[in-house]
Order: sequence, then C-alpha cells, then structure tokens
Amino acid sequence: MIGIGYVQRMALYNRWQNENLYGTADRLTDEERRRERGAFFGSIQKTLSHLLWADRLWMSRFEGAQPPPAGNAESASLYPDWEQLKSRRVDFDAEIMRWAESLNADWLAGELTYFSQSSARDIRGPCWRFVSHFFNHQTHHRGQVHCLLTQAGVKPQDTDLTMMPSQGDHSN
Repeated sequence: MIGIGYVQRMALYNRWQNENLYGTADRLTDEERRRERGAFFGSIQKTLSHLLWADRLWMSRFEGAQPPPAGNAESASLYPDWEQLKSRRVDFDAEIMRWAESLNADWLAGELTYFSQSSARDIRGPCWRFVSHFFNHQTHHRGQVHCLLTQAGVKPQDTDLTMMPSQGDHSN
C-alpha cells in the first residue's frame, strides 16, 4: 500500500512535470501543437486535453464530486483553446495539491466503488490502488507528450522523479 507522503510527492511531481511540458509546448505554434502526430490521441494538445479530463474524472471519484462533461471519446477535444487548457491545468494542479495535502490515511486505506463508463460496470477496490493508477496514468500520457514534443523539435526539461527540485517536507 502507498502512504500519504507518496501521494503528496506525486502531486508535486504532477505539477512540476505539467509546468515542464506546457512550458515546452508553449514554444510551438498553435498549428504545431494541434498537428496529428500518430499518437493515441493524435496531437500534443489532444493528449493534454485527455489527460486533464482524466485527472478531473479520477478526482471526482476520489471526492464524490460531479464528473467532467463528456466521455473518453470526447476527452481529446474538450479543451480546443490552448490558453484555456493551460489555465485549467494550472488550476486543477492546485486542486490536486490541495487534495493531496488534506488526504486522510483512513480514506487511502479504505475501499472505493465507482461506475466505469468504458467497462459499463461497477469497479471496486482499495483507494490506494486507484490513486496509484491516477498518477501512473498521468505519467503514461506525459511520456507520450514528451515524445511528441521531441519529435516537434523542442526538448522538455528532465522528467526523472529523482531530479525534481526539493519542495515541501515529503520524504517518499
């Protein structure tokens, strides 16, 4: 099982890497960010749009809140405006940080049940496993974006968790 320190460290890592990738993508033209590049969601912008949608979906499950509009199929086109996508990402990363900082160990050790649209069934399991998946999913898609940015001729900064600047008092 993971602990609260891990969750807080990964929330910091999420924010750090989003700043890295969005800052790098900002050096591209809108046309380059939208260019279809053969990735699962096609473009840099569509992949980042999907990732924000998915983060919002998972957080709605964790907090018992309203899920984002649209489904997985529409997630890549949910944020067509680059400036809006960037702004929403910054705001939502702050929300993830707030959630991680207020996380309760009992909740993390508890069970979560949610209805999966993609599987058309209820999914049940330990909260810590879903939180681990949440951060793993982010890393997966950010890795795709890193590759797309590199193909576009711009190179993001370091992505290694061990290279993250020290922030806060999280030992994991």
